[in-house]
Amino acid sequence: MQSCEISSDGTDDPLCSGLHIHRQPRIVVIGAGLAGLAATNVLLKRGFTDVTVLEALDHIGGRVQSVKHGEAALELGATWIHGTNGNPVYHLAEDNGLLEHTDGEANLGRISQYSKNGVAHYQTDAGKRIPKDLVEEFSDLYNEVYELTQEFFQNGKPVGAESQNSVGVFTRNVVRKRIMMDPDDSESTKKLKLSMLQQYLKVESCESSSPNMDEVSLSEFGEWTEIPGAHYVIPGGFMKITDILAQDIPPNTVCLSKPVRCIHWNYSAQNHDLIAKNDDKNRDSNHNQNNRGRRDPPIAGHPIYVECEDEEWIRADHVIVTVSLGWLKHNHEAMFSPSLPEDKVLAIEKLGISTTDKIFLEYAEPFWSPECNSFQFVWEDEAQREQLTYPEELWYKKISSFDVLYPPERYGYMLSGWICGQEALYMERCDDETVAETCTELLRQFTGNPDIPKPLRILRSSWGSNPYFRGSYSYTRVGSSGGDIESLAMPLPYANRTKAPPLQVLFAGEATHRKYYSTTHGALLSGQQEAKRLVELYYDWHSADTAKPKNM
Repeated sequence: MQSCEISSDGTDDPLCSGLHIHRQPRIVVIGAGLAGLAATNVLLKRGFTDVTVLEALDHIGGRVQSVKHGEAALELGATWIHGTNGNPVYHLAEDNGLLEHTDGEANLGRISQYSKNGVAHYQTDAGKRIPKDLVEEFSDLYNEVYELTQEFFQNGKPVGAESQNSVGVFTRNVVRKRIMMDPDDSESTKKLKLSMLQQYLKVESCESSSPNMDEVSLSEFGEWTEIPGAHYVIPGGFMKITDILAQDIPPNTVCLSKPVRCIHWNYSAQNHDLIAKNDDKNRDSNHNQNNRGRRDPPIAGHPIYVECEDEEWIRADHVIVTVSLGWLKHNHEAMFSPSLPEDKVLAIEKLGISTTDKIFLEYAEPFWSPECNSFQFVWEDEAQREQLTYPEELWYKKISSFDVLYPPERYGYMLSGWICGQEALYMERCDDETVAETCTELLRQFTGNPDIPKPLRILRSSWGSNPYFRGSYSYTRVGSSGGDIESLAMPLPYANRTKAPPLQVLFAGEATHRKYYSTTHGALLSGQQEAKRLVELYYDWHSADTAKPKNM
């Protein structure tokens, strides 16, 4: 997929007949993640032949990154298929034989991340395991309050000022009140439950990819929709999904290692001299003998020029932008010329994205018991803490848990740790040796076992410091709403404000799906949706033109 050949203008293709531009429209898709690949698939299947995918990295997949581990894979990025009923990612995996239907694959729990088999071990920093019945009692209470957080959006309940419209503040206040009012618990039990609350909120932060749950909007939390059915992992790696999406895309359609500098949309006459000069300067240095590397002179009918970091300018009729919200937050000002409309910029600024990282530790032998499916770290001195944020030297206190990867016949003896927020960025700055030593000390402290060895191998993600992502996935931050997601997804130019060519710049990716943001199926569906907008546009135009009387 290294070639970068621009498709030739077609004039005899059925799609072109009757169109206003009388040729195949040129469509550029920015990003070869799930959204970009899904959009490209729809376009190619519906007869569009002049499609180019520009990917900044040297591989496809975006925030899907599977690392081969024997016959299995370790997922640095997307891991789960969330739900089955109508989930397009599930159906792709099922139809292509990627799933193994055993009890170990399905996960219905919210706290135990990888397997419903076994028991989560809640350990205190004093090296004591919290009794299973106390954990279950607290878990029931927490889940009751979690259900309450959904009702504000789903049932239109008013949000009280004391909650600060924050999931974290509301949850902490309600759970604390219920714990303190329980006449059957001793003071030590109440303190232990309050400490467990903080640990649950850390896990919830990792699942939401927020710095902490205090930043997640209470009034909007219930809009995120869970697809019914079990959650699955793909034993051979989530990259199998991107491979399936890519298998029908011609290799010369995808340009790897091709970052974009700026999208010049709503192209106007004043740009002609600039691009013509650029064309003259670079024509002789064309890196590709095919048409893909050609720097075409400006011609009428192309409202967009995509300026790449390697100085190539690619003309287009439409661009589908599938970059992450984190990337947009850091680069939207330089990325779009003219600048994005104020309401879209505001949506980018208001919506949230943070970092959730994984830390994989591999061992020669397990130091955990066969029934243990995870270690959950409960700091007893945090019972009354309000803000779960830490200075750089204490970044490790944000590690919420380590899950046992199951089954060992596939993964060997492997733990997967979780950390989120600014503390994840602190972790990313450390070297492997430091992280391995720190995790070993944590495990020794919380299990009370000083003989736990250092891992044979460590592998970890770094989504926060990756300049092309700047975070893992999105959430609705306090002060934002589903309306901001709609604003982010709205194509440019706005149809009711201009007579310029429509649907010049379209937006896809998980952060643009109002109900399924933060998920792989949300990303895939968003890409399909934007491609269908273009399909409908051109078939509408074709229908309108062919319906005109011949004498007009």
